[in-house]
Amino acid sequence: MELNDITFVVIDFETVTPAGRRPEPTEVAAIAARHRDGALTETARFTSLIRPPEDVTLTPYDIAQTGITPAMLADAPAASEVMSALDGRLTRPPYLLVAHNAPYEAGLIFDQRDHCPALARIPLLDTVRLARTAYPDLARHRLDDLLRHLAIPAPPDRHRALADVVVTLAVFGRLLDDGPWNSLSHLRRIAEITPKLLELEQEAAKGQQESLFGL
Repeated sequence: MELNDITFVVIDFETVTPAGRRPEPTEVAAIAARHRDGALTETARFTSLIRPPEDVTLTPYDIAQTGITPAMLADAPAASEVMSALDGRLTRPPYLLVAHNAPYEAGLIFDQRDHCPALARIPLLDTVRLARTAYPDLARHRLDDLLRHLAIPAPPDRHRALADVVVTLAVFGRLLDDGPWNSLSHLRRIAEITPKLLELEQEAAKGQQESLFGL
């Protein structure tokens, strides 16, 4: 399988993190893109606000960071509805997810796995790992650092999910051009994260095989 054979889905969440609990999503966005004629071309996009559980409140810091307010979330659909809708869009595999600091996105998707079983089984490419290989002389590889290094303008609504997906897609396109990789398998060796749901399913299958052979 080569770059042209797969659909890359760049994904980003905005979240709040209640004390003592896992993060709760307040927004998700995704853009699907195919690699054609040496460039990434968008083929579809999805975005939605997400109403957090009733006992989760936004702090002043949360509001200042994203611009998302409680009023904006009051009538938004719950995470179960949004993630199910996003999952329903994934009808033409194979896919690879792409995210900046992908382990964080992977954890959020795993938390919602009952509502997005297809999404929760798709491996992720981490653009942080790719950037460390492509630009080893950079002191830091945060998204803002890469935007400055690559002269990609930061959008005025930076820290909203769709805006962050748009610039992550732009960064990913540059990484494909600038990095030392010569194949999709090379990219995956450097930056792929296996979904936790797949790991659990593989461990369960292995345990069943071992118990059968142990009879």
